[in-house]
Amino acid sequence: MPRTARTTALVAAALLATVVPSAGASAAEPPVPRVDLTVLVVDDGGSAVEAIVAELRTTGVPYRRVDLADSGRPVIDAGFLSDTVSGRPRAKYQGVVLPHESAFGPDSAEQTALTAYEKTFRIPQVDAYTWAHPGVGLDYTNEGGYSGPLDGASATVTPAGKAGPFRYLDGPLTFEDNDPTISESHGYAGRPREGFTSLLDVPVADGGRASLIGEYARDGRRELVVTFAYNQYQRQFRVLARGIVEWLTEGVHLGQSRNYFSVQVDDVFAPDARWDTARNCTPGDLDCPGGDGEAGGNPVRMTAADATYAAAWQKSAGFTLDMVYNGGQGEQWKTEHGGTDPLATRLIADRAQYRWTNHTYTHPFLGCVQDTSTVPWRCAKNAAGATLWMSRAEIAGQIRDNQNWAVGKGISVDRTELVTGEHSGLKTLPQQPADNPNLTGALADTGVKWTASDNSREPQQRVVGTGTGAAKTVPRHPMNVYYNVGTAAEMADEYNWIYTSRADGGSGICESNPASTCLPAPLDTATGYAGYIVPQEARTALSHVVANDPRPHYAHQSNLAEERILYPVLDRVLADYRGLFADNTPLVNPRQRDVGVELDRRAAWDRALAAGQVTAYRIGAAVTVKAPAGVNAPVTVPEGTRKQLLLGTAVFGTAYAGARSAWTAPEALQSATTLKLPTA
Repeated sequence: MPRTARTTALVAAALLATVVPSAGASAAEPPVPRVDLTVLVVDDGGSAVEAIVAELRTTGVPYRRVDLADSGRPVIDAGFLSDTVSGRPRAKYQGVVLPHESAFGPDSAEQTALTAYEKTFRIPQVDAYTWAHPGVGLDYTNEGGYSGPLDGASATVTPAGKAGPFRYLDGPLTFEDNDPTISESHGYAGRPREGFTSLLDVPVADGGRASLIGEYARDGRRELVVTFAYNQYQRQFRVLARGIVEWLTEGVHLGQSRNYFSVQVDDVFAPDARWDTARNCTPGDLDCPGGDGEAGGNPVRMTAADATYAAAWQKSAGFTLDMVYNGGQGEQWKTEHGGTDPLATRLIADRAQYRWTNHTYTHPFLGCVQDTSTVPWRCAKNAAGATLWMSRAEIAGQIRDNQNWAVGKGISVDRTELVTGEHSGLKTLPQQPADNPNLTGALADTGVKWTASDNSREPQQRVVGTGTGAAKTVPRHPMNVYYNVGTAAEMADEYNWIYTSRADGGSGICESNPASTCLPAPLDTATGYAGYIVPQEARTALSHVVANDPRPHYAHQSNLAEERILYPVLDRVLADYRGLFADNTPLVNPRQRDVGVELDRRAAWDRALAAGQVTAYRIGAAVTVKAPAGVNAPVTVPEGTRKQLLLGTAVFGTAYAGARSAWTAPEALQSATTLKLPTA
């Protein structure tokens, strides 16, 4: 017997031995295997595997990573892949991710063991990135296919894809082409052979179509074959990632994913300073003296007409904005303008059409007392050298007064939510490296549980202060639509100043900041906003939406005033999203409190996974999940799944993207969550 055939037979025999019933059991009815809800990832360090790992991690799917470059890695053999628990054969992994179809070499003992395991337990395998060839069920690309760049290519989910793992997609998927001078995507589109079902394809030269993603079934095994290169940040992968995981896990897995989009509009009722296009600064700022107070001499502020437009836009767009308001600023404006404020009158009349969030009464800086005798400012100190801070009573007064103002106007506000001016009170580097020590007490005094932070500075949720009742942060994505502009020309002018080199008349900030890139040439201020900034900002926002990122975005009331420059960005995001996704996958528009809860649950879940405190498995149509007390588990299952109650069952979870999912915990008097999957 040849060595390869002998090895295959021995490994298959070892695996099959695990499913032979124990003495006394009926040989005709071996026990149904237990399949643990963990994914095995074999990693070659490439961007495709890294992208799939990122999807597993961010959605909460447990996985075990084996690094092929690690000399001390475990050997992939029968014992690594399976064993027996309480007399029942156990598959330790519900799915396998390989960098390509023969990561260990086609004749290696490890590849043989993996093949036998997949056959025995019917475990799916994803080939993260390979080329079109008969070994994966495709013709070579010179046989009517295509190989080369895919930038700007329009791919289509096939009927099989829509009926299967990509049932949440609707319209065509266009590959990103962000820079026409750089090739961003490459792939091999091959025509299917026997046993291959295309799930995503592209047109080829002869008028036919060739596959970029498909399922190859052979010899009792199933492979998802991906034949284009990608990384975790590209839109085409982000849109397809959910389907790849659904295919890999057969729709039953720990973790869940949603497409979130919330937009908070700061400074409502307050005026915002205006960018000075001649001096390239904002009057009222320390490095730009002049103007009248915080907003400068020519502020940007919404009008009643802008408020009417906002309400109408929400209705037509099917999207709700969060109005982050400063009641005291509105009162001051009214006092300074004859005792009337048409903007406030209109917004208050339409109050039920928005969500409202406390932004403090007059928008002061809640951190250290600022010494503005220097540029940049610094924290003022007393004679003993100790930092001077805004007091607990002052902070609490700002929060409470704004809350009471809203109550007096009939505006519904959640007391647990807060956005401080400039996220102040929280640490502000480099001047204020620590939170205001008085902030925690003020938040406790006023019942605040969720206070906003700047995602560009602090992307992770954290506790503010100490104690079990302490507030937690909700990081927000700043939109690159500036607070100090009311027109597209002003926006393009300031954008040029920030992103243009000194030689081209800009500030040169983009040259000295390693995280920034300079424009090749300044934007035309007449067309630059619509032609360049809007598509770029919409693309960035949509990348967050499709990455299971619940963090809200924020802009300012100035962006809803004058030329109302925020709406083109929002319209583009909504149109692009609805052009891609089916009706079964609507945008989720959470408020700040809900985002805080989601991030908090994810952190607890990640800690439980890291500590090895989660046990989850499937035996036939039954799924069992055990997690530490107080930790909710995210679970995704097919439609028709029911949760076992103490007496009877109930429909499990919420419908989303063609599946059911939810954060769940055992019912009273139960030690584990048990789900009953639908049976054919």
